[in-house]
Amino acid sequence: MQLLKDFWRNRGLIWGFAKNDFRTRFSGSLFGITWAFVQPVMTILTLWFVFQIGFRTPAVHDVPFILWFAAGMIPWFFFSDGWSSAGNAFSDYSYLIKKVVFKVSMLPLIKIISSVFIHVVFIAFLFLIYGAYGYYPELIWIQLLYYSFCMGILVLTLAFITSTIAPFFKDINNIVAIVLQFGMWLTPIMWPYTMVADKYQKFFKLNPMYYIVEGYRDTLINHVWFWNRFNQTTYFWLLCFVLLVIGALLYKKLKPHFADVL
Repeated sequence: MQLLKDFWRNRGLIWGFAKNDFRTRFSGSLFGITWAFVQPVMTILTLWFVFQIGFRTPAVHDVPFILWFAAGMIPWFFFSDGWSSAGNAFSDYSYLIKKVVFKVSMLPLIKIISSVFIHVVFIAFLFLIYGAYGYYPELIWIQLLYYSFCMGILVLTLAFITSTIAPFFKDINNIVAIVLQFGMWLTPIMWPYTMVADKYQKFFKLNPMYYIVEGYRDTLINHVWFWNRFNQTTYFWLLCFVLLVIGALLYKKLKPHFADVL
């Protein structure tokens, strides 16, 4: 609980650092922050071309494949970028840990908020795609705020664990990269989970990103409110709570040694 209180009391400082982190992430390159959007957009277009033009993937549940696919891929971009960048938070801001009296616990959150700026642009991009196909905003689309918040909490809990371990075990970032690579294919982003036999579907639903991806589709396509997914919602928040406790305990144990290894 102290961790959450620190976040709230220092929210202004966190916001300022997050904006600065976003600006400096692409400083020095000719096209600046444009690169933050070019690669994900090209990824979406490439995979759409491969699956819909090349493999001639049919519509999913009578919804054009590009709409169904983008609703799953865009949250994954945020999850991947947020977790991988926040995992280096303590190393990237080592000068604050060594020389300044600073609430070190805020650093992963700063990185995640920096990724949120990019995600907001992609949400707008998602709306444009849906509008081009004749799907226009409805009241339930406000539910994207809830699922984006869920994703932010999930990334924060995971990043708090890995960023705490990273100063002592730098290979953790490579492990995260592998998990993200396999996770993209094991999460039903490019394939509907109904392709899997019923007896195996429950194992895929243990993946917390399943809840997020299907939540985006429930919002934009299926028009299902999150409280109608009671079991999945309960499981998701219990898992986040467990991960947060693990992260807080690791942080409390290892924080005193950060200055020695960074």
